[in-house]
Amino acid sequence: MRKIVAGFFLSLDGVMESPEKWHFPYFNEEMGQAVAAQAAGADAMLLGRATYQEFAGYWPTAGDDPMAAQMNETPKYVVSSTLKTLEWQNSTLISGNVTEEIARLKQGPGRDISITGSATLVRSLLREGLLDELRLLVHPIVVGSGRRLFPEGGEQTPLKLVESQTFGTGVVHLIYHPA
Repeated sequence: MRKIVAGFFLSLDGVMESPEKWHFPYFNEEMGQAVAAQAAGADAMLLGRATYQEFAGYWPTAGDDPMAAQMNETPKYVVSSTLKTLEWQNSTLISGNVTEEIARLKQGPGRDISITGSATLVRSLLREGLLDELRLLVHPIVVGSGRRLFPEGGEQTPLKLVESQTFGTGVVHLIYHPA
């Protein structure tokens, strides 16, 4: 059975929004290896509508970016109740009973299904028991404002730490499974 694996860059205060504004001073070879390991373990992506639209607006025309071919060629499954068509190559719309469709996708052949961004989708999958792994790269910076992975008022959800590593930049790589 395939696993759904979500990965996030987070600030110490839980902000995941706009990592391009605070993340890069902490990026090093260790972090590159962690990110690459998640990508190498997956052969498909699961995206929410907002992340899909952001990625679809960039990657098809990214040209020389070394990640462009991988992003464009990888099968993408997009969860949306508002989109009716998808223009980005190798994209499939998931609508209707999302829980059933994603459970069916997990039963199919292949490697992991990776999620980047799409916090609302990740919270939903965690709540429904469909998220298998949560990988957090917690950066030693307080951003102060921005969208958080787990906003105040959410449900209490126990997780089990299965792996941790501290990088030379002070970033902590944490891997959790549902408890």
